[in-house]
Amino acid sequence: MGESQQQAGAAAEAGTRLLAYIQRFNWILLAVLIAGAWYVFSWPRAQSVLIGGLLANISFFLLRRDIAGFMDSFSQAGMSWQAVKRLEKIKFFVKFYGRLAVLALVLYLLITRVSIDVIGLIVGLSSIMFSIIVVVIGKGSMLYSAQRIKGA
Repeated sequence: MGESQQQAGAAAEAGTRLLAYIQRFNWILLAVLIAGAWYVFSWPRAQSVLIGGLLANISFFLLRRDIAGFMDSFSQAGMSWQAVKRLEKIKFFVKFYGRLAVLALVLYLLITRVSIDVIGLIVGLSSIMFSIIVVVIGKGSMLYSAQRIKGA
């Protein structure tokens, strides 16, 4: 195995760990946001935070799984973009945009058909973004600087 393949493998491992940190932190953050919304506002707002957070987490998990599968196909093709089958690219983008359309439909139905607190829903949906920012700032620099030190 060449040095560049080892570095690519190490970077992929660091990325996988970073995504795991994001998911763990997000569940903790979501629990805190739900408890805070319940304590400060009301149970209906806390339920809205929960629903938004669940939608965001499920979507993030499915996207992470699809990206991992796509990257496996990419690495098996010798890290050559041209070698990745056109069908794999199309399949990834169809799944991505299909999931986005389903999420948009679910949000539309929640807002128009169900009595839901929109502010709470937005807070729940935003929880994954807060988690990404916090974890990347906190852990990302530590993980990737350690990779640079090992590679040097």
